[in-house]
Amino acid sequence: MADYVIETNNLSKIYSKNRVVDSVNMHVEKGKIYGLLGKNGAGKTTTMCMLLNLTYPSSGDIYLFGKNAKSSSNDIYSKIGSIIETPGFYENLTAYENLKIIAKIRGDYDSFHINAVLKMVNLENARSKKYRDFSLGMKQRLGIAAAIMHSPELLILDEPINGLDPFGIKEIRTLLKRLSHEFGITILISSHILSEIENIADVIGFMDKGILIEEISKDDLYNRLNKYVEFEVSDIDLAANIFEQLELKQNKDFTVSGNAICLYTHLELRDKFNALFVNAGIDVRKVNLCEENLEEFFTRFISNN
Repeated sequence: MADYVIETNNLSKIYSKNRVVDSVNMHVEKGKIYGLLGKNGAGKTTTMCMLLNLTYPSSGDIYLFGKNAKSSSNDIYSKIGSIIETPGFYENLTAYENLKIIAKIRGDYDSFHINAVLKMVNLENARSKKYRDFSLGMKQRLGIAAAIMHSPELLILDEPINGLDPFGIKEIRTLLKRLSHEFGITILISSHILSEIENIADVIGFMDKGILIEEISKDDLYNRLNKYVEFEVSDIDLAANIFEQLELKQNKDFTVSGNAICLYTHLELRDKFNALFVNAGIDVRKVNLCEENLEEFFTRFISNN
């Protein structure tokens, strides 16, 4: 049996009769990076707020580290670090000074530990730099530093790469992989950017309109990508008509875009279809065997559910 750090049972949240999270059954396995993927407004942040006890569920159960969050003491939350929305720091203080304040509030101030955490997030050379002079990527890394100051077993991050440039995104990606692989921290990260979730997550949960549609391992996800044949032709209407005469249905068996017609079924017959086009007087400029990318898969997956 899998060892789940987070498990929910029909978790729901209703605001003014609006069901923003609808019967979510989530399973975050220990030591994994779980990517919660969905468009803005899909219910990702509300789900995370319920997991962190920042808002109370309308119904359903939350289990953290195998314990029911309703009946467990607050000690389970001491094992969790989080970033929900933009982290707040003092603009006129340095990275070290900001973390020192947080540590003293928690009652566990240790200069050596603060320096170690700054090194973990690659900010050791900026320990004396004022926060107001930080890049957005540096601010996000300091936010993660604050979230891991108490050595949590679970990290919950809501859109930590939002607004970052490609270099900043790469820095956060490298950091989170290191926290997971080297330090064994389980990570739940949300994003609406599929390509970044693809690059970091072991498991992806697809969320839309408050519903967690499915949880898919990255390996299984790649196996489910559609393959298709793309024909670039001189007469797209005639090519589509030939497919329809063969009882192939548009938007199911094939799609049309510009001067390209993409076939999703009967791929093994692509040579015969090519010959039919040529015999009908259609110039076939290109024939490509392709595979949909993850953005295309996500769009198709959401629209079909």
